[in-house]
Amino acid sequence: MWRALAFLALLAVAAYGATWVADHPGTVTIVWNGYEVATSLAIGLIGVLIAAILIGFIWAIVRGFITLPETLVRGSRDRRRAKGFSALSRGMVAVGSGDPLAARRHANDAERLLGAEPLTLLLKAQAAQISGDREAAEQAFQRMVNDPETRVLGLRGLFVEARRREDDASARAYAAEAARLAPSVTWANEAVLEAQCADGDWSGANETVERRASLGLIDKSTARRQRAVLLTAAAQEREAGEPEAATERVLKAVKLAPDLVPAAVLAARLMVRRGDLRKGAKIIEAAWRAGPHPDLAKTYLNLRTGDSVRDRMARAETLAKISSWHPEARLAMAQAAYEAREFGQAREALAPLLADRPTVRACLTMARIEEAEHGAGSGRTREWLSRAAHAPRDPLWIADGVASEIWAPVSPVSGRLDAFVWKTPTELIAGPEAPHDEDATAPEGVLAAPMPAAPPVASPKADGAAEPKPATVLFPSAAKETAPVAAGMAAAAAHPASGSTPVGPSPASGPLSAKSPTPVVFPPPKAGDTQPRRAG
Repeated sequence: MWRALAFLALLAVAAYGATWVADHPGTVTIVWNGYEVATSLAIGLIGVLIAAILIGFIWAIVRGFITLPETLVRGSRDRRRAKGFSALSRGMVAVGSGDPLAARRHANDAERLLGAEPLTLLLKAQAAQISGDREAAEQAFQRMVNDPETRVLGLRGLFVEARRREDDASARAYAAEAARLAPSVTWANEAVLEAQCADGDWSGANETVERRASLGLIDKSTARRQRAVLLTAAAQEREAGEPEAATERVLKAVKLAPDLVPAAVLAARLMVRRGDLRKGAKIIEAAWRAGPHPDLAKTYLNLRTGDSVRDRMARAETLAKISSWHPEARLAMAQAAYEAREFGQAREALAPLLADRPTVRACLTMARIEEAEHGAGSGRTREWLSRAAHAPRDPLWIADGVASEIWAPVSPVSGRLDAFVWKTPTELIAGPEAPHDEDATAPEGVLAAPMPAAPPVASPKADGAAEPKPATVLFPSAAKETAPVAAGMAAAAAHPASGSTPVGPSPASGPLSAKSPTPVVFPPPKAGDTQPRRAG
């Protein structure tokens, strides 16, 4: 549109000029070297125009001859650059498809044609990586670090290579330098945060989280949660030696994340130590509303040391009402009723949990109730112990495939902050069971006594008895409930006719540490024992 208007305007100006020249005739006289040439104004203007065109044409030819070498060089360079970018593109495709030979060939071609281009160095480093040549990859990344434009990219490559060779000191240095040069780089911030958490530098990690939130690398809710986890970790370290500092930090953590169970438990414990029982109870109740947890129930029921068993039952009933009789509340109520010797109330609280696939804790609680009422060697006790060995597992703290009953601020595998989640472990698919004969005289509903869960102990055995196979460790967890089951099962199997076998760990096993993870061991079948034992 505008071009058409401009053309029409120029055409109008040219027509106006031609008309003006026609309306004002004149003579143009040129005198040169004794010659005199006279012509009209229109012819003179046309001659000047033709002369200008000829001069321009001649100048273009001369200039073309002068710049011909440079033009040839530029054309060769452009063709070389086009071939280089073509090799670079093919090399990237080869790296993506996992073809190390093609990737290295195209990387060498790209470097020969393009020189030390950033993408060429990256292709060369990646080709060396997929070929397994770590030294060549580090050399390429080091060349990137020397270039200001690719320094952060080179630091990332060196960081990855340092991680692969397990050089944590170098990896931390590369990540810190990258975070200093480019504060908004996500990987560098995460690596710095991971290193600070590994060193227990909770204050520095808190500053890193705040900086990431201010840069928009994480949302506000995630930042609040991570800050609460870091404050809880710092408070746990100061609980014994600096209770005031621990209280200040854990109260901030509870304010940031009221549903963080370890923070609520620690805050309630510190509040009770201060003598503020009411505030400690409120903190537990708020966390319980967000999500019932056995640690919350245990802390709430034992807030006051001198409470009677009736007081603990009342507290358990309060938790049950708050959560509308959540399964955790029923387990807590059953435990409190068991301690108060109110076995009827304990059974009533557990009844809904036993209707469909009761968990290990529910079975163990019923086993304790049966033991208290009828003795450790009773059929009911042995039945519930046997069911506990095959019952679904209860929720645990799980992070990166590691299951534990003890919460930790970071994952022991990846070092990720706030990695532990309270959930049920994945069920394992059981293999086919060995066929065995059933005892027709066994009472209905009573299961056979299980085999021992502890590793086999050397003892005299009959001739021909097969050597027991070692037990299989599934994954680590703090054995607060499973160890009593295993010991009770072992005792039940070893003394099938005894009526006084205790349910719980044997005296020789020693106390279990609350902080040391213990493997959960499933017993191997005992060779030669194919007949089920009668319960009771």
